[in-house]
Amino acid sequence: MTKLRCLAIILMMPFLSIGQAKKPTLMVVPSDLWCKEYGYLTEFNNQGTKVLIPDYKKALQEDANLILVISKINELMADRGFPLKNLESILKSLENQSAEDALLMSSEGAEINENPIDKLKKVAKADIIIQMTYTIKSVGPKNTVTFNLQGIDSYTNKQIAGSSGTGAPSFTAEIPVLLAEAVVANIDLYNVQLQNHFDDMFENGREVILRVLTWNNWAHNLESEDFGGDMLSNIIENWVHENTVKNRFSTLDATENMMVFEQVRIPLFNEKGQATDTRRWAFNLKKYLMDKFQIESKLMMKGLGQAQLVLGDK
Repeated sequence: MTKLRCLAIILMMPFLSIGQAKKPTLMVVPSDLWCKEYGYLTEFNNQGTKVLIPDYKKALQEDANLILVISKINELMADRGFPLKNLESILKSLENQSAEDALLMSSEGAEINENPIDKLKKVAKADIIIQMTYTIKSVGPKNTVTFNLQGIDSYTNKQIAGSSGTGAPSFTAEIPVLLAEAVVANIDLYNVQLQNHFDDMFENGREVILRVLTWNNWAHNLESEDFGGDMLSNIIENWVHENTVKNRFSTLDATENMMVFEQVRIPLFNEKGQATDTRRWAFNLKKYLMDKFQIESKLMMKGLGQAQLVLGDK
């Protein structure tokens, strides 16, 4: 019996550690494929280019099954200790924000390349978006539900977890019940994938992108050596090196007018224990350049995970 108890404890250790670790914040949304199949796409003008994006508000208002399915997945994830943001509540918050229009325009009247999905992610501030697709099939009097869940990192838009399955056929079970049965069989492995990704972020930092540009009327450029005798590009690269977790980043491109840093790992929290996002991290670079070299700059964001700092003017 003692050996059996020890074995049981060993087998439970991974799940105990998952329960004790800090959980990522999640938000469940219908996938683009689901929205296309059920007719919930709307046209968005992205700086002259027309693109189709999901109309979540319309889908939630018209499809009762969707609300029930999202609620069921939220319930299953909450039972396993994962904090959740509710899509319907986030959409209402987005509508009620009086400053929403300011997200579309800079102080000088320039448009920001940001679509409604980017704005939704900003308001939700969820670490991971769970894109859900489900298909209902009827074979005679029986119904079955096939599901697919994709965990998408909100900052990088990379898939970091996935799970799919088909529930057992049923004569009488409601759609959310059928979906729950299909999800339960695979949800724990899916949650382990989510937690592993978040643990990696906690240890190695959140991955973001930083772009440094220059205004065309600025008297300097990134190859200027007028700032302490070193090239400005070297100064910026050294700052990024010193302010990333384990000095992890990649300089994708560097010219006299532009620098692009990818796979930039920023800490989840600052020294005061406050949550850090891409904007706050990049603002520290903006402040450093101003305080030490009197370089004015304008900080702009694209979604949650990409900061753009334009040097030479506000």
